[in-house]
Amino acid sequence: MLAFTFPGQGSQRPGMGQPWVGHESWDLVDEASEIAGRDVGALLLSADADTLKDTRNAQLTTFVSSLMVLDAVERLGFEPSLCAGHSLGEYTALTANGALGFDDGVRLVIERAAAMHEVGQTSPGVMSAVLGLEDEDVETACRRADSDVWIANFNAPGQVVIAGSSEGVELASVHAKQMGAKRIMSLPVSGAFHTPFMSGARDRLREAIAAAKPRDSDVPIVSNVDAKAHNLGGEWSTLLSAQLSSPVRWRQCLLTMSENGIRNFIELGPGGVLTGMAKRTLTTARTLSISTPDELNKLIEWIGESAKPNPMLYEGEHLFAVERLVVSPSAGVFTPKNSLADGTRISVGDVLGMVGDHEVRSLFDGVLQNFISVEGERVTAHQPIAWLRTI
Repeated sequence: MLAFTFPGQGSQRPGMGQPWVGHESWDLVDEASEIAGRDVGALLLSADADTLKDTRNAQLTTFVSSLMVLDAVERLGFEPSLCAGHSLGEYTALTANGALGFDDGVRLVIERAAAMHEVGQTSPGVMSAVLGLEDEDVETACRRADSDVWIANFNAPGQVVIAGSSEGVELASVHAKQMGAKRIMSLPVSGAFHTPFMSGARDRLREAIAAAKPRDSDVPIVSNVDAKAHNLGGEWSTLLSAQLSSPVRWRQCLLTMSENGIRNFIELGPGGVLTGMAKRTLTTARTLSISTPDELNKLIEWIGESAKPNPMLYEGEHLFAVERLVVSPSAGVFTPKNSLADGTRISVGDVLGMVGDHEVRSLFDGVLQNFISVEGERVTAHQPIAWLRTI
């Protein structure tokens, strides 16, 4: 089974939008700019590292980048069985699955970032990654510090983030080193996120979340707060509010997804950090990170490497248990591949035709039953092109 994961703040990097200029999915950037009243495209193309470190820029650009990647992946016909997002990425996951509209998602991310930035100014805090200690040992180090310091992220085995006051984090770091931590890394953030220091931001954000009225989603999303899968919109108002001042239980989220049958994890967005965490946490997981259009081809190959595609997992349009629809990757005029006749055996990645300049590739092994769209027909994105019976 397949899961989509979405990264959080810290994954952003200068120029991360450049590979997407001219791609159909770039339209989302223009939409986000209009909603935000800011030039999001300029941030994605020309902002330097210091500019992107600002929470208000980091969160908006990461959110939009991830949804741009998602849009491109969806054009290939892929859909997940579960989703999860790390911190900010949870808002991306909710927007990706329709629990939040794109407009509401952009506005909530802007409000969240502004609230966190403001609290970071009035209640300064710091964050550090502790590497090489078990979760329980890091918790012990925080208690021994006897100061304002807490675990903010349970990321992966031997990778925990602590946050709080400068004094508290420094004291906990000393104890962690004494207990055998291999390394302590200070993180370039503007506050002690996911700790009680964020209570002011939580209260401010609660009203905005309630006003957005999250909807039920068909695909469950695993929450950072309790590491459980949720698909009822009414639950997310509480969960998102709590998330700001609660630790991100990412390691537990990965385990929950694995326990629910997820074996394939695709990270959508900049950075690739979550892919590394999945590898450390789940040794048998298959992982892939997509952040540029060129990497979309890896996705086709990656699916093809599956020993035997399970018809209940993938992604595309279902007819019956052994039948699949190949859908258009974009809008345009369809031209079928002339050499393909009914009864032709099709392999994963085979080109069935073109929609404009875009190849229509099969995500499945099967036998071509017939083309649903005819030559010269103008089709929309995700419109069925061909009908296959799986082998």
